[in-house]
Amino acid sequence: MSEKPDYKDTVFLPKTDFPMKAGLPQKEPGIQARWESEGLYKQLREAREGREKFILHDGPPYANGDMHIGHALNHILKDMVCRTQNLVGKDAPYVPGWDCHGLPIEWKVEEKYRKKKLNKDEVPAAEFRAECRAYAQHWVDTQREQLKRLGIMGDWDNPYLTMDFQAEGTIVAELLKFAESGNLYRGSKPVMWSPVEKTALAEAEVEYEDLTDSPQIDVAFEITESPIPDLLHEQAVIWTTTPWTIPVNQALAYGEDIQYALVALIEANGEPHYERYLLAEDLIDEFGKRIGVKTEEGERLSIVWRGKGKQLAGTVARHPMHHLGGFYATPRPFLAGDFVTTESGTGLVHMAPDHGEDDFWLCKEHGIDPVFAVMDDGRYRDDWLWLGANDLDEDGKERRRSVINKPFNAPDGPICSDLREAGALLSASADYAHSYPHSWRSKAKVIFRCTPQWFVPMDKELPWLSPKTPEEKGWEGEGGAIDPADEKPCAAPTLRERAMEEIARVRFVPEKGRNRIGSMVEGRPDWVLSRQRAWGVPITLFVDRKSGEYLVDEAVNARIVAAVHKDGVDAWDEARAQEFLGNEYQAEDYEMVKDILDVWFDSGCTHAFVLESGRWPDLRAPADLYLEGSDQHRGWFQSSLLQSCATRGRAPYDQVLTHGFTMDAKGFKQSKSLGNTTDPLKVMEQYGADIIRLWALSVDFTEDHRIGDEILKGVGDQYRRLRNTFRYLLGALDGFVGDMGDTGEIPELEVYVLAMLAELDGRLRKAVDDYDFNTYTRLLVDFCNEDLSAFFFDIRKDSLYCDGENSDKRNAYRTVLDILFHALVRYAAPVLVYTAEEVWSTRYPDGGSVHLLEWPPVPGVTADGARWEKLRNLREQVNEAIEPLRREKIIRSSNEADVVVPESAVPEGFTDEQLAELFITASVTRGQGDDVTVTKSTNHKCGRCWRLLPEVSEDGDLCDRCEDVVG
Repeated sequence: MSEKPDYKDTVFLPKTDFPMKAGLPQKEPGIQARWESEGLYKQLREAREGREKFILHDGPPYANGDMHIGHALNHILKDMVCRTQNLVGKDAPYVPGWDCHGLPIEWKVEEKYRKKKLNKDEVPAAEFRAECRAYAQHWVDTQREQLKRLGIMGDWDNPYLTMDFQAEGTIVAELLKFAESGNLYRGSKPVMWSPVEKTALAEAEVEYEDLTDSPQIDVAFEITESPIPDLLHEQAVIWTTTPWTIPVNQALAYGEDIQYALVALIEANGEPHYERYLLAEDLIDEFGKRIGVKTEEGERLSIVWRGKGKQLAGTVARHPMHHLGGFYATPRPFLAGDFVTTESGTGLVHMAPDHGEDDFWLCKEHGIDPVFAVMDDGRYRDDWLWLGANDLDEDGKERRRSVINKPFNAPDGPICSDLREAGALLSASADYAHSYPHSWRSKAKVIFRCTPQWFVPMDKELPWLSPKTPEEKGWEGEGGAIDPADEKPCAAPTLRERAMEEIARVRFVPEKGRNRIGSMVEGRPDWVLSRQRAWGVPITLFVDRKSGEYLVDEAVNARIVAAVHKDGVDAWDEARAQEFLGNEYQAEDYEMVKDILDVWFDSGCTHAFVLESGRWPDLRAPADLYLEGSDQHRGWFQSSLLQSCATRGRAPYDQVLTHGFTMDAKGFKQSKSLGNTTDPLKVMEQYGADIIRLWALSVDFTEDHRIGDEILKGVGDQYRRLRNTFRYLLGALDGFVGDMGDTGEIPELEVYVLAMLAELDGRLRKAVDDYDFNTYTRLLVDFCNEDLSAFFFDIRKDSLYCDGENSDKRNAYRTVLDILFHALVRYAAPVLVYTAEEVWSTRYPDGGSVHLLEWPPVPGVTADGARWEKLRNLREQVNEAIEPLRREKIIRSSNEADVVVPESAVPEGFTDEQLAELFITASVTRGQGDDVTVTKSTNHKCGRCWRLLPEVSEDGDLCDRCEDVVG
C-alpha cells in the first residue's frame, strides 16, 4: 500500500508573532518608555479636545515612602475611571498630586535627628522646613516613577504638590476667606493631643486599639454640703479609667433622672461598716464586686437612702487631695449632666474640664475654667500644686513623667498611691478592656488636652458664601490685590447644615458612604485648624494684644497672600510683620500667630488650586468624582466638603467613590510586623503590572478584599486565558482584509456571537457608568473564556483551518473575528494597559496607540438567546457524556463520537449535520429517550481535516470538502 500524502501544508493554521509567554516584567518598561517618548498623554488630550469633560480630582497621598498595595489599588481604580471615560469619548484628564506638609513628613525628618541625638528645636525653622521640603520631593519623585510603572496615565510632568509656593499661597488665601467671613475663632477646649508628637490631632489622624490592661479605679469624694442631711460627710463614688485626670478634677456630674442610693457595707457579723457610699442604684452590684464585697460570706451593700438625681442639686464634695490646699481646697460642686448614664461605673462622673469635652462644656456652663496643668509633652507642669507637695528629687521626676505612661497611671503609681494614702481609693486594678485612641503615626496613646486652638464653627450662621474663583476674587499671586467679595446669603444657616444638604445631593458609590460621612458630619465638633508644628502652611493671622481679636484687613491679607505665593511658607516671618501690616498698624501691637494649619485643611483646599487656578487648563470645577479609601469619609472627603461649603456654598465634587482595604490571603490586616504585606514593586518584578491591575479590577473593591501568592497565581491564570484569546484572534486574522457585508448572509452562529457581543457591550457600558469594575472585568474574562474560546472558537476552528481560503463561511467567521478583535482590544485596554498595547501594535505596527481609540461600534444584531442557550446546555450534556469514553481511551476526541440526543432537548431549526458541527462530533442523531448516548464512530478519518465522515473510504483519504480545497 502506498504511503498517504501529508496535507498539513494545505491547512490554514493561524500565524502570529504574538508570543504565548507574556514576559511582562521585561516587556512593560519598554512600552512605558515609548509612551513617554511619544507623549501619549498629550496626544490623548489633543484627541479629546472639545469633548464633554469628566474630571476626577486626585486625592493627594503623603510623600513619605515607597508605594504600597493600597496606593496601587487606589491609583489603578483612578486610572480605570479616567481610561474608561476617555474610551467612551469624554475628555477625562488626570493630574496626580501629593500632600507634602504635615506631621507624617516632619516626623520622618525628626527621626533622622533622633538617630543623630540632635534636637530639631535647636535648628533654625527655615532650615528644618527646607529639609522637610527636600524629603517630600524625594518621595514625590520616587512614588511618581513607581506609579508610572503601574501603567497609570496622567500629567506626570506637571503634578500638583501642596508645597508648591502657588499652592501654599492659595491655601493661605482660602484660610483668610474664613477669617474675613468670621468663620474662625480662637478658643480653649479639649482636643485630641499626642504627647509624643506635641501637637493636636484630627480625628482622621487617630486610630483605636483594643486594650485589655487599662487601669480602673473607684475614688471617694467626701460630701461636705447637701440639701439631703443623710448625705453629709458620706462618700460620693466616681469610677474612672484615667487616674491621671484626678489631680485636675473640678466637679462631679450626675444624671437628673437616675435613681441614686446611699449604701452601707454590712459585714458578715451584721455590723455596718462605718463608711457609706453614694452611687447609682443600678450599679451597686458592679461596684460591690470591684471593692471586694464577698456576698457568699454574708457581706452586702444595704441601701440607707435612695432618691432621684435631681435631688442632688446643691450638693458639694471636697477633693481627696484637699489637704494640699489652694486649687484642691476649692469645693467640688455636683452638676447635672445629660451625658451621665448607668452603663458602667457608678453613675457619678468626675469632671476634669482640661481633659474631656463633656467635662469642658458642663464646667464652662457653670463658670469653671480649665487650669492647663498638663504640658505639651504630656507631663504635669513643674509648679503644679500636687507635685509641689513632694520633694522634686528622683521621686519628683518620676511624678512628672507622661501622664499616660503605665508606671505613672498604674494602680501602684504615684496618683493611686496618694489616693490610697488619703483613704480615698476604694478599688484599683489594671484589667479594664476597652478601645483607646492612638496616633496612627507614632502609635502612642493620645489624650484629651485643653489648649488654645483655632477652630471653624460648625453651628454658627454663615455670613456669606462666595461663589467666586480665586481669580475673580483677586487672590492672584505675585502681588495681586484682593477685591472685596460681594456678600451672598447662604442656602443654609450653618456649615453643618449646608454640608448635610450637599451630602444628600452628592452621589455616593457605594450608597452606604452617604450614611457614613453623614453621621460623622452630623455629630462632629468644631473643626480644629491649628497644629503646633513647624512643617506646614502657617495660620497667617495677626491678633490684637489688647482685645484678643484677629485683624481683618483685606489690604494686609493681600500682601500676605502675595508674599506666600512668591516665597512660600517661609514668608511668614516676624521680621516681615511690619511689611505685611503696612502703615496703618504697628507690629508691636499684634501677636503674629505661630501655629500651622491642620494638613487636612491643606488637602481640603486642593480643589481651589488645582481645579480653579487655571494652571491645568484641562481641568474645571467642580470635580465629577473624588475616589479614595473608605477612611476618607472622616478625612479628605470631609475636609474638602467643609472647606468648599464654607467658601463656595457647595461640595467640590458631584460623586464620591470609595474602596475598602486590602487584607492578606487569610483576611487579616496587612502589617510589616506580621510579615504578611504584599509589595506591589516585587509583584511587578515577578508577574508584571498588568497582573496587579487585573487583580485590582477583579476584586469587589468596595469592600475589604484579599491578596496573596495563591490569589495572584489565579489572576495569572486568568491573564493567560485572556492573552491566548488575543493570540488566537491575531493568528486567525493574519492577512485578513474585508468587512462585514450583509449580516443576513452569514451563518446563524456568527449572528448569535454578534448578538452576544452587543449584549456584552451594553453591560460593559453600564458597568462603566456604575464604576462596577469587577463586573466589567468578570464580564470580559467570561466572554473570552466561555463564549469565545470554549464555544465559538472551538466550533469554528475546523472552518478556519480547513475550509477554502476564500469560502463564504470562513470569510464570515474571520469578519466576525475582526469585529471581536476591535471590540475586545478596546474593552481590555483600560484593564491590561500594556498587553492591549502589545496586541494592537502586533496587528497594526503603525497604527498609533490603542489608548487613543474610542469605544467600539458594534453591530446592532439580535438573536434568539433562549434558543441558543438551550443548544449550549445540550452541547454541555454531550461533552459530559463523551468524557468517560475519552478517559477510558475508547475515543481520543469528540470527532470520533457518534451521538444520540433526546429529540425533546434539541431546539427548533437545527439539522443533525449542524448539530454535529456545533458539538464537534462525527454525527448526531435524535432519539426518544431522555439521555445522551455516545458510541465510537465507524466512519473513516479524513487525512486533512480529521473529521470522521461517511464519504471517506478509508483513513487518510479526503472528504469531499477537503478534496475540493486541495484540488
